[in-house]
Amino acid sequence: MAKEIPYLDVQNLTKRFGAQVIFDGISFSIAEGQKVGLIAKNGTGKSTLLSVLTDNEGYESGDIIYKRDLKVGYLEQSPKFDPDESVLDACFNHQGDPEKVLRAKQVLTQLKITDMDQPMKELSGGQQKRVALANVLLMEPDFLILDEPTNHLDLDMIEWLEGYLSRGNRTLLMVTHDRFFLDRVCSIILELDNQQIYTYRGNYSYYLEKRQERMDNMRAEVQHAKNLYRTELEWMRRMPQARGHKAKYREDAFYELEKVAKRRIEERQIRLKASTVYIGSKIFECQYVSKKFPALGNRPEKVILDNFYYNFARFEKMGIVGNNGTGKSTFVKMLLGLVKPDSGKFDIGETVRFGYFSQEGLKFRDDQKVIDVITEIADYIDLGRGRKMTASQFLQYFMFSMEEQQNYVYKLSGGERRKLYLCTILMKNPNFLVLDEPTNDLDIQTLQVLEEYLQDFPGCVIVVSHDRYFMDKVVDHLLVFKGDGEIKDFPGNYTQFREWNKMQNKAVTAQNQKKNADAKKKDYHHDMRRRLSYKEKKELEQLSKEIEELESEKTKIEEELCSGTLSVEDLTTKSKRLPEIKDLLDEKEMRWLELSDVEG
Repeated sequence: MAKEIPYLDVQNLTKRFGAQVIFDGISFSIAEGQKVGLIAKNGTGKSTLLSVLTDNEGYESGDIIYKRDLKVGYLEQSPKFDPDESVLDACFNHQGDPEKVLRAKQVLTQLKITDMDQPMKELSGGQQKRVALANVLLMEPDFLILDEPTNHLDLDMIEWLEGYLSRGNRTLLMVTHDRFFLDRVCSIILELDNQQIYTYRGNYSYYLEKRQERMDNMRAEVQHAKNLYRTELEWMRRMPQARGHKAKYREDAFYELEKVAKRRIEERQIRLKASTVYIGSKIFECQYVSKKFPALGNRPEKVILDNFYYNFARFEKMGIVGNNGTGKSTFVKMLLGLVKPDSGKFDIGETVRFGYFSQEGLKFRDDQKVIDVITEIADYIDLGRGRKMTASQFLQYFMFSMEEQQNYVYKLSGGERRKLYLCTILMKNPNFLVLDEPTNDLDIQTLQVLEEYLQDFPGCVIVVSHDRYFMDKVVDHLLVFKGDGEIKDFPGNYTQFREWNKMQNKAVTAQNQKKNADAKKKDYHHDMRRRLSYKEKKELEQLSKEIEELESEKTKIEEELCSGTLSVEDLTTKSKRLPEIKDLLDEKEMRWLELSDVEG
């Protein structure tokens, strides 16, 4: 039996930027139906590799072989559009085909893009990324290559996309920092580390376990090489003239050994615990605050807070979650005094020193070195009990090597800039951290460092994030922004909230179904007492049965459309069926009323 040709086969691929080697002779393949996650530290070439694979960048040597006639869809990290094109036209070339237009509208609606005629130049960067994602999905490619697809998606959208990509025999290569997403979607993890590719045939949890084994083995190998290197180095120095052709193999082996012995394994040997942060018993009180944005053009009035009260406790670690546009960032800005409430106020304790990581805060001078950005703030951070950490050590803790600290800011990747910005906030040693979407564009290793830092942080924390894994690790309490000023105060982490919410939804659905059944049963018996002709009685019975079946079908379809588990094909079919059911219900209910009033 002939061996199946892989969708993508990469052989001995090498890429450089000047003298810097990004990856060196890497090889891997992806077969039909495989869902592969690519993991690497910021700045080590994840996006570059995707760009090379999709022919958007060149490379030095190697081969990239796709299966013949394979249709590839690529989501870039920062997609570009014609600014004057409408959302619908930018999404894909529908050529006026009503079926394609309907399908595009349904996928865009799932991604919370509702104004199809809006020019692309009026959309935010996040909205443009969602249009680009819709575009890729609507292509129905054989092979999806996605660079950070969950960035700028809210939790509902992430869960919908998770379900969409998990189903069926889709083939996928994806870069994402969302570890829940990796765990639930991907069955193979590729790690780009030290210019090499390592393959783990399992999900993210499996990767964590096996990576630790790899690091332990590498550590042992490096230690063995160092011990042997000392002996061989002495030989090299002692006998420079005596080496002949017979010793040439030993000299070559020495240089290979030297590479291994000098291999750097970047690991944090300490867990950073600051103990000098002091914060008083009074943190802040949100005193019956209201805030709304008035209607503007086609945009309706938006209520953010409606007479909202909350008293924030000392050492509280709160997460703020909710769909995009429900007011999470506005709430944070009101707390920090950057936006004024319409009524009410935030009463903040005198000892509170905020450290604010915002979505718009990336502002550096390109001619500065990384280390200079931090030393401008402070030369060291006081850890208490006589312990200090220098600016350089602090950067190393957040995985900027000594070499990388001497880089100029203009050389940094987007993720490295985000990480540097985070370090500038933490270096100021605040006692109340307010982090608005801190996980966007950060690599997984940095997220693990930040999680540990926040778990041990002796002050207060508010995190606005769509990263479910991160929230579960860091926060113990949630404010859930539901929109229209409705806020749910939930005492638990994100996973606990989702479980509670599912149970609530099931209970409400069951209660509504029972009410509907009781009402229909009562109506049915009432109607049977009316003096109708035999034919009319039979028609009434049939109508009651058909109405009940249509109501049941309508409820089921509405639940499925909201579930995020439908394929695009099913989504299209059921979206078309729903208005048909409503029209049939209107027609049959009108006839049912006519018959029930015959002798009433």
